[in-house]
Amino acid sequence: MFLRRNLPTHSNKLETRMNVMTSTVADPVLEDNGLKLLLSDGKSHYFNYHWLRDNCPSSFSSTTRERSFDIFHLEAAPKAKTAEVTGDVLEITWDSEDHVTRFPLAWLEAYKTPQRRADPADLAREAWYGDHYPNVPRFSQPALKADPELRAKWIEAMLVKGFVILTDMPDSDEGLTETAEMIGRVRPTFFGDYFDVKTHINPTNTAYTASALELHTDTPAEEHAPGVQFLHCRANTVEGGYSLYADGVAVANDFRARDPEGFKLLAETKVPFFCEHDTYDMRSRQTIIELDQHGEVSGLTISQHMLDISDLDQELLDRWYPAFCRFGKMLQEEKYMMTFLMKAGECMVFDNHRIVHGRAAYTAESGDRYLRGTYTDRAEMRSTYRALVSEGRFK
Repeated sequence: MFLRRNLPTHSNKLETRMNVMTSTVADPVLEDNGLKLLLSDGKSHYFNYHWLRDNCPSSFSSTTRERSFDIFHLEAAPKAKTAEVTGDVLEITWDSEDHVTRFPLAWLEAYKTPQRRADPADLAREAWYGDHYPNVPRFSQPALKADPELRAKWIEAMLVKGFVILTDMPDSDEGLTETAEMIGRVRPTFFGDYFDVKTHINPTNTAYTASALELHTDTPAEEHAPGVQFLHCRANTVEGGYSLYADGVAVANDFRARDPEGFKLLAETKVPFFCEHDTYDMRSRQTIIELDQHGEVSGLTISQHMLDISDLDQELLDRWYPAFCRFGKMLQEEKYMMTFLMKAGECMVFDNHRIVHGRAAYTAESGDRYLRGTYTDRAEMRSTYRALVSEGRFK
């Protein structure tokens, strides 16, 4: 298993802390807006009354797993009439309300300092390079359907590596749907619930031709582009058409070291993207490099054929365009480019905000090439992973 940033594998930090018995040697000190409580570290910690009342154990329904108490209905701001520690429990009697709250001290230990709740899906990404193809994580689709623990390993590989190959795919439309739904609901785009990558007579997208397709992320013109892409290879007997993939995290991390000013420009400057045809006119503004809550590279939004005519200040473009071109050329360096031929019965699953993909040109008349694709969202993927590997608040 891969190491998580915040907690050990298959554990729950809050649950672990609640198993630690704590005791105080002094009663709480009541103040105007909250109380101070001595905890196991020997220090006095402050807790706000609104927070204490809102998070009383009785405020939550074990059935719906949601807060059932509505703090808006209190006639006055919550304030403690009395508070005392009995054994390992803090007991608060509220003023102007016929209610008593009882908190295990070990529960309060988890909140004595401000910090985000530990997230099992917050995994450190591992960059990969052009020689990665033999080491790409591979999973059999029927095995994933049968084994929840294996599904957790699949999603973990997606969170860490961003690119996975599924084998033994059913040769059917339904096969792709059931595969996507192991991660989340099918996420429609303005192209529909699914898309078919083959040569079209009147193409509305470069992918629907036999021409080369430059490295890109999909649907950048959407305000929130879908996060996970599935490309199910149903047939591939043409001459050419090699698939091209690169890890945007690897390239952007190296770009940050090589060109810190250029990196800053691409990570902070939002630029316009578009996708337009007879029945749609999609527009968005995105940064080329995407950063996560830790300030680390989490992905890219990039597409030469969907970058709109820039409306940025022309003097800013004196710096932005050269940085953009330097980064774009890095994406195409052999060091980063993974090249291979997709096989029928395989499904490429990858993070559409992290992995850039493209295709070499092929001869349409030389055989049959048919990929069927769809999307789900990254947030749903993380949600599914948490449900598979952690206890949550109520289990």
